[in-house]
Amino acid sequence: MTRPIVLCFSGHDPSGGAGVQADIETIVSHRCHAASIITGLTEQDSRNVKKVLPQRPQDVVNQAQTLLEDFQVAAIKIGLLGSAEIAVAVADVIRQAGKVPVVLDPVLAAGGGTDLAGTELIAAIVEHLLPLSTLATPNSIEARRLAGVDDLAACGARLRQFGAEHVLITGTHENSALVHNRLFGPESLDETFNWERLPYHYHGSGCTLASAVAALLAQGLDLFSAVNEAQEFTWQSLQAAYRPGQGQHNPERWFWLDS
Repeated sequence: MTRPIVLCFSGHDPSGGAGVQADIETIVSHRCHAASIITGLTEQDSRNVKKVLPQRPQDVVNQAQTLLEDFQVAAIKIGLLGSAEIAVAVADVIRQAGKVPVVLDPVLAAGGGTDLAGTELIAAIVEHLLPLSTLATPNSIEARRLAGVDDLAACGARLRQFGAEHVLITGTHENSALVHNRLFGPESLDETFNWERLPYHYHGSGCTLASAVAALLAQGLDLFSAVNEAQEFTWQSLQAAYRPGQGQHNPERWFWLDS
């Protein structure tokens, strides 16, 4: 059996809710193979991130090149970066990988509120990674920080002007009865997806969504279908979420096993 390979650039979350573990669980659940590059170690629990320890950019490049010499990568997913230098290094690797779909989850803050990206990293994401992205998946707070404007429609348009082919802005942080996720593409606003708002705060929901899109693109789905199916998968995993500690709930990415 062969499985499409998704190359992930992610941080390590010792609590097991987000980061590379979320990527691997999601990608494997979509019958793809996850190859992972750790961009940063973290000190965190289910409540918040206390510290990020970025890896050396050259080590990230070296490991990625080693994998690219061995694997035929079908998609790339980017999560926590940790530094502007790592963002530039990841961009260099993407260019070496050739023309494959790239899903960028711009992790700028922890679910518990800790800021994970300063102005240099945000500038590096805008300059080096958005132009290489098939899809960027910021939440509404991240979209406003990246775009520098408040209106979400203007955010989507500006992030596309910065080079992202498509942008999916998720709306869980907005004050609305339903969650509105807005997809922006070459024809301006392509679609608004409306989802029932679930009751808890979740650790790793953004990682789950972006990794699911990457896995579905790796399988050959068109972007709209991949975005639609990935949202359904993520919502189901959140509906079945469990609370391993004293903080946020973890998505149950194997939700169908209990059905």
